[in-house]
Amino acid sequence: MTDQARVKLKPGDTIGIVGGGQLGRMLAMAAARLGLRCRVFSPDPDSPAFDVVANATCAEYADVEALELFASDVDVITYEFENVPAASAMILAARRSVLPDRQILETTQDRLIEKDFVTKLGIQTADYADVSSPQTLRAAIARIGLPAVLKTRRFGYDGKGQTLIRAGDDPDRVWEDLGTKSAILEAFVPFEREISVIAARSADGNVECFDVTENEHRDHILKVSRVPAAISDALAAQARDIARRIADALDYVGVLAVELFVVPGDGGSKILVNEVAPRVHNSGHWTLDGASISQFEQHIRAIAGWQLGKPVRYGDVTMTNLIGDEINSYADWLGVPGATVHLYGKGAPRPGRKMGHVTQVAPAGQK
Repeated sequence: MTDQARVKLKPGDTIGIVGGGQLGRMLAMAAARLGLRCRVFSPDPDSPAFDVVANATCAEYADVEALELFASDVDVITYEFENVPAASAMILAARRSVLPDRQILETTQDRLIEKDFVTKLGIQTADYADVSSPQTLRAAIARIGLPAVLKTRRFGYDGKGQTLIRAGDDPDRVWEDLGTKSAILEAFVPFEREISVIAARSADGNVECFDVTENEHRDHILKVSRVPAAISDALAAQARDIARRIADALDYVGVLAVELFVVPGDGGSKILVNEVAPRVHNSGHWTLDGASISQFEQHIRAIAGWQLGKPVRYGDVTMTNLIGDEINSYADWLGVPGATVHLYGKGAPRPGRKMGHVTQVAPAGQK
């Protein structure tokens, strides 16, 4: 039996959350609803998750003593972002179960390893190639074609660490500007729409998927999510099956998100996997108000060793992110029928910073 299968929390036990952003905040709030306590570890003294827990550790991820003390004060550990330093995860895992398993981070922190993992499952992605120099970039362009997207293999999110290469661009200059020694070139995907699946998996292998979400990005940042996605039932079933297969192959415990492209094909639309996020996800925020159980509660149940819920969607749901200065108009949403406002308690807004979101629920077929 693995360590993850032995975790069985009871009300009053404590979950350690690595990372203090809005996802950690919402995880802690979901845990409190179930009678579980949380302790948050974050190097940022202004972490919004600190506001909703009784105990927190503010220290750098390289602080071994702080990590050890943190682990000793909790019963299981999880994380709200996938770029947890490998050394930190190793220190924590030596003392408490870390769920999802820290080894999963080794797959999902590296875009190339992640793409190789997905394709070995027989699941389609965009064409891609490993790039480590201007010479290998030119070779990759010759094989994949242009336009294409060059991405750092690690530490990229919300459009950071990537650039679009078009015909006529200088590969040497593009490589220099990206400022990395390790990258991946991906074929540009002329998608019809972007979708995602939020899936929860328990230690005993049970998987529950939320309805497929359709996502609209602006400036590489998620702006609006709509559920259900405007795709066929068959395509939605395929998307959920892909998420299940990935979760099972990872022996995953907790909530993960699979981001996908819907692209035109000779026999109709098909699906390509874009990315896997080993955590609760922005495109699942609609579940807080639009379903019988939220992605955050599902994650807490999974890592606590509890039974997963069977999510029931309440209607047609739209989630709108409040980004940067948009937070200043939060009051405009307060009187909108069917709208629920979530503010993250962050400091000053800045361009691209997610400050909150609004969920709107309408009867099915009437949005």
